[in-house]
Amino acid sequence: MKLILTCEHGGNTVPIQLAHIFKNNSAVLETHSAFDLGALDLFNALKPLSETSFYSKQSRLLIELNRSLHHPKLFSTYSKALSKVEQRDLIKTYTLYRNSVETCIKKLIDAHERVIHISVHSFTPILNSVERNCDIGLLFDSRISQEKAVCKRLKQQLSQENSLLKIRYNYPYLGKSDGFITYLRKQFPDHYIGIELEINQKYSDNNIMTTSIKTAVFNALQSLDLN
Repeated sequence: MKLILTCEHGGNTVPIQLAHIFKNNSAVLETHSAFDLGALDLFNALKPLSETSFYSKQSRLLIELNRSLHHPKLFSTYSKALSKVEQRDLIKTYTLYRNSVETCIKKLIDAHERVIHISVHSFTPILNSVERNCDIGLLFDSRISQEKAVCKRLKQQLSQENSLLKIRYNYPYLGKSDGFITYLRKQFPDHYIGIELEINQKYSDNNIMTTSIKTAVFNALQSLDLN
């Protein structure tokens, strides 16, 4: 089984030619609206386990890599104001990223390998004044037995690493909602396992995940026997 690691929301970078759309609210680029705090740091800690890895540091406020092209929130309220030409350029970066991941997975499956794809994300501790009762979320399609089995094993191993961690399935989002992994499941109905890993941002300090979380997730993934 080969691990493909991705991080779609790794940074808040904005090309200088597009910076003008944030001139009245540059502070938003430091928030969860712009990127997943701590996600890229965790991604980098897990990279040694992966066959191949892909990440983006471009802010999702430009274009949302984890949504389909037809999704109403593909462009944010900021990037919807861009010209059609500028939006087409953003779609090119979107397509390049997603095609690179898809091509890599196809090559592995064509070589008769089984692929597990972990997409690394983080979530805000509080939403709409309500505290989210979770430390780590494992998002998958409950209709797919292999994904369910892998998440069960990951949860067991994470609990062994730290029994105090609150680990939940399909929380704070549903694993079968519109997203990159949902798309890839349709392209590769066999030999592909897609899981979104969601970490509570309370474990991120200055965009760095705590060592305990990185160690727990690393060891849990390593237990899957990825050789």
